[in-house]
Amino acid sequence: MATPKQVMEMAKEKGAKMVDIRFMDFPGVWQHFSVPVGELEESSFEDGFGFDGSSIRGWQPINMSDMLVVPDAATAKMDPFFAVPTMVVIGNIADPITREPYSRDPRNIAKKAEAYLKSTGVGDTAFIGPEAEFFIFDDVRFESSRNSAFYMVDSEEGIWNSGRDEGPNQGYKPRHKEGYFPVPPMDKFQDLRTEMVMVLEELGISIEAQHHEVATAGQAEIDMRFMPLLQMGDQLVWFKYVLKNVAYRHGHTVTFMPKPLFEDNGTGMHTHISLWKDGNPLFAGDKYAGVSQEALYGIGGILKHCKALCAFTNPTTNSYKRLVPGFEAPVNLAYSSRNRSAAIRIPMYSASPKAKRIEFRTPDPSCNGYLAFSAILMAVLDGIENKIDPGDPLDKDIYGLPPEELAEIPSAPGSLEEALLALDEDKEFLLKGDVFTADVIEKWIEYKIEKEVNPVKLRPHPHEFFLYYDI
Repeated sequence: MATPKQVMEMAKEKGAKMVDIRFMDFPGVWQHFSVPVGELEESSFEDGFGFDGSSIRGWQPINMSDMLVVPDAATAKMDPFFAVPTMVVIGNIADPITREPYSRDPRNIAKKAEAYLKSTGVGDTAFIGPEAEFFIFDDVRFESSRNSAFYMVDSEEGIWNSGRDEGPNQGYKPRHKEGYFPVPPMDKFQDLRTEMVMVLEELGISIEAQHHEVATAGQAEIDMRFMPLLQMGDQLVWFKYVLKNVAYRHGHTVTFMPKPLFEDNGTGMHTHISLWKDGNPLFAGDKYAGVSQEALYGIGGILKHCKALCAFTNPTTNSYKRLVPGFEAPVNLAYSSRNRSAAIRIPMYSASPKAKRIEFRTPDPSCNGYLAFSAILMAVLDGIENKIDPGDPLDKDIYGLPPEELAEIPSAPGSLEEALLALDEDKEFLLKGDVFTADVIEKWIEYKIEKEVNPVKLRPHPHEFFLYYDI
């Protein structure tokens, strides 16, 4: 772990002229401000920097706006995009008077989740491995006003452009649901994805693979090697930042929106989790699919709390355009060793005990990673502590089940509003250890309903004109 003194030495060694202080807002977007390198001192890592918390979404009222961001020396990296050499440090948010960590700082919640895991005695490390999918588009336009609304995305890879005069059009555009994963020239973004990988690795983020994903129009996936929860929370924000900026400098745009295309695959973030203690994996054993009893209880915890979890793991109204029963999305609240339509899969690629993990397939990358990973861990721990039986695995083809059998399998929520109602009713497991506080959950529900659910609900949808204009 780097010390403040080492960070100061690093800034000098790398020729940093500026220091960028970054932190995560409540919904999950990175925020920043920059100071000249001379403003950073060893004492800054205790004293912090002041800013206006009332201007950050979901945070302070105007009469209590002053906040501190205290840099974490362990997070220092050089920014790979800025013209002037700039060192980035991620900060923790604190109250300027009490110096207490701020309850609605997502990174603080992740730190508390890790501390709670240790306090239970169950384990000491939660490893998280997210598979964040995304789209690479060439053009995006949208408008939402009182008398009009539209969106349009475009891509040189979009199959809808097979008839476009491109002077010349050379074909090679992945058909709907056939993007997994043909070689170039059908795959247009091999070099772009590799550049993204190279930048991530230069930042010290280990990557396992990159590839085209199922949908047409540049859907892709880059997989990070698993890391402890807080570290992966930090890495996920770097990940999104790097992908967007590499694409941007090549004239493309990246989105982590879960469902930007109609009638093609949406974008998920299958999230792998395993618990360890004293360097030993706790999820390997002699039960179903080679997992331990603790792993099965952990699965039971996720399945029991899944509807509430979705308020954090699938936190947008658009998330539920992907989570529709009857399609390929993992909406069925069941577990299986190989069945990808189940909410939880136990990957069978490796027999190594170290590789044994739970893959929660419902989440998507619109989430705030710090909050989503913390909530998943709390559900797993609740399952283990209360010995929640996950029932029998579902190894049959879900799409081939008779209606009466399918009706017995519960589903993920059908809307963000449903997920938020579930969270309001099922929040006790999150409040343990003061990891999520009541104020965080109340504000999350209030913010999401006021800023997202109601604004979408109140607006006419363009397709409603297609269906109803002539009534």
